[in-house]
Amino acid sequence: MTLASELAIPVIALTYIGVALGEFPGLKTNRATIALGGAVLLLGLQVLTPRAALQSIDLNTLLLLLAMMIISAHLRLAGFFSWMGQLVARRTRSSRLMLAWVIAVPGVLAAVFMNDTVVLVFTPLVVDLAHTMRRDPLPYLLGLTTAANIGSAAAMTGNPQNILIGSSSHIPFNVFLAKLGPISLIGLALSWVILLWLYRGEFDRPWEGPAEVLTSGHVDTTSLRRSLILVGLMVVAFVAGIPVAAAAVAVAAAFLVSRRARLEVVFAQVDWSVLVFFLGLFVVTGALERIRLVDQVVALIEPFARAGVWPFAVAVALLSNLVSNVPAVLLVRPLVSQLANPVQAWLTLAMASTLAGNLTLVGSAANLIVAEVSRAQGVRISFREYLRAGVPITLMTIVVGVLWLSLVA
Repeated sequence: MTLASELAIPVIALTYIGVALGEFPGLKTNRATIALGGAVLLLGLQVLTPRAALQSIDLNTLLLLLAMMIISAHLRLAGFFSWMGQLVARRTRSSRLMLAWVIAVPGVLAAVFMNDTVVLVFTPLVVDLAHTMRRDPLPYLLGLTTAANIGSAAAMTGNPQNILIGSSSHIPFNVFLAKLGPISLIGLALSWVILLWLYRGEFDRPWEGPAEVLTSGHVDTTSLRRSLILVGLMVVAFVAGIPVAAAAVAVAAAFLVSRRARLEVVFAQVDWSVLVFFLGLFVVTGALERIRLVDQVVALIEPFARAGVWPFAVAVALLSNLVSNVPAVLLVRPLVSQLANPVQAWLTLAMASTLAGNLTLVGSAANLIVAEVSRAQGVRISFREYLRAGVPITLMTIVVGVLWLSLVA
């Protein structure tokens, strides 16, 4: 092994540790800066040439991520998510029904608009709704974040790791949805039942009705109508078999051409740090492949992958909680195409890496977004309190996922 390769090992290890933690204590870092910093250091060590680094980047995945963010930004600016929150408020007649709405609506939307986007806009709405209805916000916020993760597993547009898997596997959108959609629907129901049981004191308390009228944000009716038509066309294109990235980019372009908001306002809504995070991780994974460390990771996972859905799902769930779900997918990706049933393996990878995000408060970016946004509104979600709901929800949904994929995939 060359000196550059030996120096690359601690750089890569620190990068993955930082990504798993989300930051380095005492430093102003986040996952994006850590991944990009690791990539730059590896280029500086000449583990990868600039050309090799560019070749390691999956442009298809980055384009799909950017397109979905642009589409979500237009819907947010048009008031779509505020409108949905108002609909939930109007149809709430009991605390159990309120939890069902808080789980069902974000859970379904997360399959199309990505879980991070959904929780970002729904967290303040859920806190306001809980206060308006004189309820404890905590179980509803836990329902929101676990539902967003569970719902995002259903489609290849639901979260960054599914976008990566969809780009790598070339599984048709409707096949992906047909195989994983039922898992998400059952998982949403399980989340509702588990939270009802864990917080039965909250749900046994008499319903008092709203303390005040919940007001929604601004809704641009004309823009919203146009946005929903374009999103509908995108979903039709997905189901018709048009490549997901191509369909999403075309619709995003249509949004930009026909926009009512200024371009800088739209782009301000895009989470550029996620794109930087992916770009950096692609380069770091390319360096891993260059110095043959990916082969060692694959060698560790391969016996579990070849042993069947159960062992593979458990291995992926554990790896996802060690290094985060996107790095886990990048590490396991070279192995999947070598397996006897690659479609089943890709679907298991998507299911397990996504549902594993519900295990702890730091298991997914969506969880952290809910925690941070709700804390700004005076509601604290502790690591221990999250774990109380996250562990049973994660275990039960993964069991359902494994059983389902064992039968149909």
